[in-house]
Amino acid sequence: MSLSKKQAEKLVKGCINNDRMAQEALYKLFHADMLRVCYNYLPNKELAKEAFNAGFLKVFQSIQNFDVAKGELGGWIRKIMIYTSIDLGRSELKFSHMSLIEPEDEVFFISASVLEKLFFEDILKNIRTLPYATQTVFNLSVLDGFTHKEISEQLNISEGTSRWHLSEAKKQLRALLETSGKSTEQLTERSIKAK
Repeated sequence: MSLSKKQAEKLVKGCINNDRMAQEALYKLFHADMLRVCYNYLPNKELAKEAFNAGFLKVFQSIQNFDVAKGELGGWIRKIMIYTSIDLGRSELKFSHMSLIEPEDEVFFISASVLEKLFFEDILKNIRTLPYATQTVFNLSVLDGFTHKEISEQLNISEGTSRWHLSEAKKQLRALLETSGKSTEQLTERSIKAK
């Protein structure tokens, strides 16, 4: 959600002054998008809701540190939600600290015909089947554009381990998506024959 600087400044000032209406407006404005961010990083809805609530608490506690002139409010809140989700996820899963051999650059291709048969929810379900560490690295890299250096610093893993998780995620997703696409194709063929 993109706000004008004037709108963002008004919301931020209201929240700094503990204006309940401004806090409620900020919460409602970013609720759906930020809850979705938490869902991307945590394995179940209860943990995601917990991270979302903790994240918004952090937003309200530190909003005086946000500078409207230097950044976009939605991006700032999103980073808080991502980091809060990752921190909560750490208690659920320990990331491997072993040094892994960096994979060669691999290009994974999924045919367009397979992708056409899949819906966003199907793809999201497949992402959620990945091991938690692999899913988190995939989300940070692909969905949120973090570099391997940033991921390694945030997750306290080596850049090589980050690259390995991303490579593994792509490999597993390719297999899952191809299987899902073939299953969808078979179901479509059966329904056509049944008519």
